[in-house]
Parts: sequence; C-alpha cells; structure tokens
Amino acid sequence: MLDTITHLKVPVEQEERAACLGPDGSVAHVARVMRMISGRWKLPILFRLFAEPSMRTLQLKRDMPGISQKMLTQHLRELEHDGLVERRDFGEQPPRVEYQLTEAGRALMPVLMAAREFSRDYGGVIPAA
Repeated sequence: MLDTITHLKVPVEQEERAACLGPDGSVAHVARVMRMISGRWKLPILFRLFAEPSMRTLQLKRDMPGISQKMLTQHLRELEHDGLVERRDFGEQPPRVEYQLTEAGRALMPVLMAAREFSRDYGGVIPAA
C-alpha cells in the first residue's frame, strides 16, 4: 500500500516541511485566518464595514436580512476578539456604539477581494467537493 502513496516519495527537507506544516508554518497561519472569518455572517459584516467607515449595530442588522440580534452580537464580538473589528462606545444615553474595521481588518480586505476574483475566474472550473 505504501507504494501507491505518492506524497511519501517526494523528497522534502525537514526544514522546508516545518515551514509549511509546523506549528508556526503556513498551514497554521492560513487555518487561523480561516477560523477568524468562518461563520455565516462574518464575511457580510466585514464587507459592509469595508464599504462604510463606521456603522451602528442597527444599520448592520438592516443591511443583512435574516441575521438575528444574537448572531450579529456574537459575530461582532468574535471579530473584535480577533482584532478585525473595533467597537467604539460613545458613553452616551441612550447608548451609542459604532463598529469599524481595525488596521488588521483593512489589511485583510485585499485578501478577501483576491478570493472573490479567484472564485470569479475559477469557480466554474473547480469541481465542488
């Protein structure tokens, strides 16, 4: 059986393998980003905040029909925890809170745009899993 597994035959230096598959390798970094943006509503939130410099929770909720207040709050908190979104509390009554992309969130947008272009260019070519 080992004769049929071709990836074991590819010579790979230990250092090169660790750079890709190690705990601080490429796979780990990409997996971390995928975890940060996974969730049904995270991408719509990021794209809306990219389009508008600052938005209140109610504006975000209106722009995304079907999202519950609970899910919006949960995803905003996760995005804030991951450093992609910043919450600005004005300390006013009634409470006024706005969300905006952080520098890291803005830096992620070209990557998401590149993923969009990849999907446009190759989406019909790659068979679905």
